[in-house]
Amino acid sequence: MATVYERYNLHTTPEKLFIEACDEGADAVLAIDRLSNEMTFTVKKEVPPSAVTRPVCGVMGTIRLVAGMYLIVITKKRNVGSLLGHAVWKMVEFEIIAYKKTLLHLTEAQSQENKTLLSMVSSVLATDGFYFCTDYDLTHTLQRLANTSPDFQEMSLLERADQRFVWNGNLLRELAAQPELHKFALPVVHGFVVMKPCRINGKIFEWVLISRRSCFRAGVRYYIRGIDSEGHAANCVETEQIVLYEGAQASFVQTRGSMPFFWSQRPNLKYKPKPLISKTANHMDGFKRHFDSQFLIYGKQTILNLVNQKGSEKPLEQAFAKMVSGADKEMIHYIAFDFHKECSRMRWHRLQLLVDAVAEKQEEYGYFMVNAEGKTLAQQTGTFRSNCMDCLDRTNVIQSLLARCSLQSQLQRLGVLNVGQKVEEQAQFERIYKNAWADNADACAVQYAGTGALKTDFTRTGRRTQMGLLMDGVNSMVRYYKNNLSDGFRQDSIDLFLGNFAVDESGGPTPLRVQKDWKFLTLPIIMLVAFSMCIASLLLAGDTWSDTLAYAAIWGGAGLLTAAVIMFYGTDFVDAPKLVHKEKMD
Repeated sequence: MATVYERYNLHTTPEKLFIEACDEGADAVLAIDRLSNEMTFTVKKEVPPSAVTRPVCGVMGTIRLVAGMYLIVITKKRNVGSLLGHAVWKMVEFEIIAYKKTLLHLTEAQSQENKTLLSMVSSVLATDGFYFCTDYDLTHTLQRLANTSPDFQEMSLLERADQRFVWNGNLLRELAAQPELHKFALPVVHGFVVMKPCRINGKIFEWVLISRRSCFRAGVRYYIRGIDSEGHAANCVETEQIVLYEGAQASFVQTRGSMPFFWSQRPNLKYKPKPLISKTANHMDGFKRHFDSQFLIYGKQTILNLVNQKGSEKPLEQAFAKMVSGADKEMIHYIAFDFHKECSRMRWHRLQLLVDAVAEKQEEYGYFMVNAEGKTLAQQTGTFRSNCMDCLDRTNVIQSLLARCSLQSQLQRLGVLNVGQKVEEQAQFERIYKNAWADNADACAVQYAGTGALKTDFTRTGRRTQMGLLMDGVNSMVRYYKNNLSDGFRQDSIDLFLGNFAVDESGGPTPLRVQKDWKFLTLPIIMLVAFSMCIASLLLAGDTWSDTLAYAAIWGGAGLLTAAVIMFYGTDFVDAPKLVHKEKMD
């Protein structure tokens, strides 16, 4: 069985870093030369007694910044449950350790760049949702693992992992190049994992929900949309619902991802930027690449497009529908469901229309199931691929409803539910189920949009509430701020972490040194001063009301004029990514 070491000690000397495997019977040590950067395999007796020693939980990998190489280790973990007898862990704390003992070799500009890059790596690692397992492959579904060859079983966790979901793949490149070091290489997934022991009719079963976020075309809400030239979709997430009961296993898989053609929606200070479809890209080529990959991995596809069928979202829905019309009808089924229109005025019961419309396809695709003897009883032959604009709020609501339908069938077949019983009528389990799916929505939303999800009051309670609407408003405003004023930094952080941008070994300047023109600082200051003077004119009244209103009007007009100029040049004022060239991101 493929494993990596579970427990480690980190020994530090001025010349080397030693990572000692502390598992029972292990004598392996990973030695890192702090001067030459060389990684070698050695044994415990080579560790000097003078080394400073402390325990660590795992090796995330290494990354090059301006100051040189850095080692990233997990220093604290939390157990989230056990999957088929294998402990699953969540990363809680980490540390980034410099090979170099000092930064005196850097200029002041280089030192500042290194500090910024270091904060970028830290910001990604501080994002909630990194999970790992030392003796089980978290990157694959139960069905994929059941359909593997003996050669696959002999591979290391790093070699056999689905590279779409190994978020530290770039950090593990040096370890990957040396097979003797693979037991130190810990594949880490990003997304959401919840495991709950549940009881229905006195029968105890394990209910598991795993969302795996793809590291291909990863990024933040407005800067990463559509697909890239390889057909990788933005915000692509594979979500697997698992039931374990008396040795039997059942699994139902769904996916989400941005509409798979070339479109963008750059922030420009407007609340909802207009999406733009590329006029020059070969959309069908990208579309075909995307779905060829989906067919290979998941089988047949039913697309659930939940975007608005009016306004700025309408052209996207029309473009998607047109491309599907030219695809293989046997493999792709397309349903456009205007979520906001159908559920307007709190008519959330109308979601059942979509569930009913796909019921036949859901029965056709089925789910994966094996009995306690390991015999395969059923295979999932297709998946539902859901999307809205962000593939977050609307998408999660629909996925939770489809997952419940699958769960109903699975629990009946396993004998947990009696004939005629409905899973939604099991009050205790329903609370667990709804809250877990709402937590999944929040996790995916924080990772892509920077805030918790919208509409989670419906997912948690089955109805929309006034408090839920208020929280949606708060989250929407926070998203607006982050999308316009901090997401450039977040996108740069992800690109650096995943290796989309690499620091030049020669020590040349990074794009971070490019400074914005003076007007990008001056105009906002003028606007703030003008509005402040307008308010001051009203509070500190002049000799007559006409004088007061005249001063207020002059300053207010200056503020509004400056604001209009800023909004007109909105794309120049937002916090845009600096590390990856714009064309590469489109």
